[in-house]
Amino acid sequence: MTDDQDKPPTPQAEVPQVAELRLVVTAEDYDAALAFYRDTLGLPERAAFSSDGGRVTILEAGRATLEITDPPHAAYIDQVEVGHRAAGHIRVAFQVPDAAAATRRAELAGATVVKEPVVTPWNSLNARLEGPAGLQLTLFEELG
Repeated sequence: MTDDQDKPPTPQAEVPQVAELRLVVTAEDYDAALAFYRDTLGLPERAAFSSDGGRVTILEAGRATLEITDPPHAAYIDQVEVGHRAAGHIRVAFQVPDAAAATRRAELAGATVVKEPVVTPWNSLNARLEGPAGLQLTLFEELG
């Protein structure tokens, strides 16, 4: 028997298939965070629920991806978008049709602009903000 024959088969059907990525954020100021992400960034409300004294709202965010990066590449992205290392281990990026306009709306709604939109080496226009609930945000517009 060869080494390959000693291993049990791993059919594709045994690998779980993720149907949805859901980022769960605990916000001290729930109403302000909900208003920012739903009303300012325009994420449509899918569902809302309450429990004894608590609330949750699920917002649609278009297509979701999980971007895994190592520390040197994360530092490179921060250098391009901000000019120095700025994000923690989680940063949320939203693709928007107009990064400059979305940055202005977000700022007027209370987000802190860390860096105005810049053209990146990967041909997108990216802005960096500090958003509600302690999230560092990238608003990006694909330039083609």
